[in-house]
Amino acid sequence: MTNDTWAQNPFLQPFGTPHDTVPFDRIRTEHFEPALREGIRQQLAEIDAITANPDEPTFANTIEAYERSGRLLGIVSTVFGNLHSAETNDEMEQLAQVLMPLLSEHSNNISLNEPLFQRIKHVYRHADRTQLPVEQQTLLDETYRGFVRHGADLQGEARDRYRALCQELSLLTLQFSEHNLKETNDYVLHLTDSAQLAGLPDSATEAAAETAREKGLEQGWAFTLQAPSYVPFMKYADNRELRRELYMAYNTKCTHADNGCCNLDIVKQIANDHLELARLMGYANYADYTLQERMAQDTAHVYQLLNQLLEAYTPAARREVAEVEALAREKEGADFQLMPWDWSYYAQKLKDRKYQLDDEQLRPYFELERVKEGVFGLATRLYGITFRKNPDIPVYHKDVDAYEVYDKDGSYLAVLYADFHPRAGKRAGAWMTSYKGQWTDPQTGEDSRPHVSIVMNFTKPTQDKPALLTFSEVETFLHEFGHSLHGMLARTTYESLSGTNVYWDFVELPSQFMENFAVQKDFLHTFARHYLTDEPIPDELVQRIKDSANFNAAYACLRQVSFGLLDMAWYTRTEPFEGDVEPYEKQAWKQAQVLPEVPGTCMSVQFSHIFAGGYSAGYYSYKWAEVLDADAFELFKERGIFNPEVADSFRRNILEKGGTEHPMTLYKRFRGQEPTIDALLIRNGIKK
Repeated sequence: MTNDTWAQNPFLQPFGTPHDTVPFDRIRTEHFEPALREGIRQQLAEIDAITANPDEPTFANTIEAYERSGRLLGIVSTVFGNLHSAETNDEMEQLAQVLMPLLSEHSNNISLNEPLFQRIKHVYRHADRTQLPVEQQTLLDETYRGFVRHGADLQGEARDRYRALCQELSLLTLQFSEHNLKETNDYVLHLTDSAQLAGLPDSATEAAAETAREKGLEQGWAFTLQAPSYVPFMKYADNRELRRELYMAYNTKCTHADNGCCNLDIVKQIANDHLELARLMGYANYADYTLQERMAQDTAHVYQLLNQLLEAYTPAARREVAEVEALAREKEGADFQLMPWDWSYYAQKLKDRKYQLDDEQLRPYFELERVKEGVFGLATRLYGITFRKNPDIPVYHKDVDAYEVYDKDGSYLAVLYADFHPRAGKRAGAWMTSYKGQWTDPQTGEDSRPHVSIVMNFTKPTQDKPALLTFSEVETFLHEFGHSLHGMLARTTYESLSGTNVYWDFVELPSQFMENFAVQKDFLHTFARHYLTDEPIPDELVQRIKDSANFNAAYACLRQVSFGLLDMAWYTRTEPFEGDVEPYEKQAWKQAQVLPEVPGTCMSVQFSHIFAGGYSAGYYSYKWAEVLDADAFELFKERGIFNPEVADSFRRNILEKGGTEHPMTLYKRFRGQEPTIDALLIRNGIKK
């Protein structure tokens, strides 16, 4: 690399930004590849230094040295990966096809480095654990197991095949995500007849008019498959045929062989590659391989949870569907059959009848800036932390805000990026990620604080109104903010054990825990005020929110269980899959379906969580964590939802500890007992 290239690449020189944040304003797409290759070169040199050390392998000269390696590579790959999800473009997509295999190959070069593994194995077998603090014991175990699980014990052809599978999976998951994003972005339902908008609230039609303008359409309204557009249409549009059209567009994404975005074969290949990889490692299927590093431990425990939920919730879910269908037949006639594109529409009608409550009544009280004040204020009340927007911190898009976060003693704690609205370069959904994890220098004791980001796709402002959120969007904000607290409050020595680096079925506890506050009057009254009149949200409206919290809760639970069953069906297979994806899917989740199946629809081809997002054989984690969060919030309800002692215990024992100890150890230290499913059943009204 020439001196000129080095000097011009912002990754390869001091950032010189507040808190050493990423200089997004100086980074160009062409900077990624040379910086990443330099990061790979540096880490390989660091690994060579470890393996060339003539001294006996120790925790310090091997495990800690390995943990500290690859800092530059970590920064570059993290920034690229995060932008590829939140602010991508054609150039980034093309570059990803180059960089992802490169990163996969580098990862394999390390995990299959025999001299390095032998040193790690020596420390693992000979270290005096009585002299190691708990966190160091955990790092030693995680490092050793990580190498074994990534093929370090494989030999010959098996090792070569492992490399090939990893390379193939990195490209397949990339293609899966790109196809899904392109299909989502390409679809537009363009309406020009105002009669077709019947039933839709002003917020939805105003947003659709704004979208039409953004897309260069001279007149009319544009509806897309982005959640802020799709969800209100399915919930309020009177035109059943248009609801069906939009539903089919959404649920047949990535199934069409003629547009270059079909994921049917990719799904099969990903599932089969995961199976082959698991077999190479000595497991019968990929779920067995994955669950070794989860709280659930094995498939039996996962199915035990899913079956418990099926048994507890199915009768209530069938009653819920029957009640919605009865209302639909009352309006449409006795022969009317409730279809999936009718569910949200008639469920909302029933909710209106029972509770006189819908999103449009609530939106005026959930103006985004006020919601931010409320959510940030909740963190202040629980943990004493405060947030200050800093416009000098570079951001990757004008819609992103950057905040400095300070602890209760006034010390700097973290940087938080907040990115709220959909755009063409951002994938669907909501997520939390990090640009920099937290770690402490073992020699100097310096605490290097994290940079965390929450990314969402919330209702956008229009020409006439600010961003007014639905209640569901408020819950999503609380959820992702809970993840961010897990990152921001981290206080560990090693970055690989910090923040959200925990067992996959424990990571949702801090996020789902925060959702509990959404129905608490004492929380809502801190921020929910009408954006025009400044009147606080009325108590009777808050009571209706609380009363309606369990509306169709059993149906929602079975929906999550169906996804868990589908996930497990793909990853408990012991033989390669050669059949048709759609019928296999419909059979896999049949037990949990309470609405008619629709031919031609397919979830698997757009199920990014399990085919491109790290939840392979892990989707059950949402319900697993829901059991935990309901049980944990019981303690807050018993002692006061803002109780400072309980909040401090949750911070110290859960949020600060990351993955430094087994999650059940941490949970019992906070709660004083193991969780049971009872609190969830009571919260959902299934059990008295």
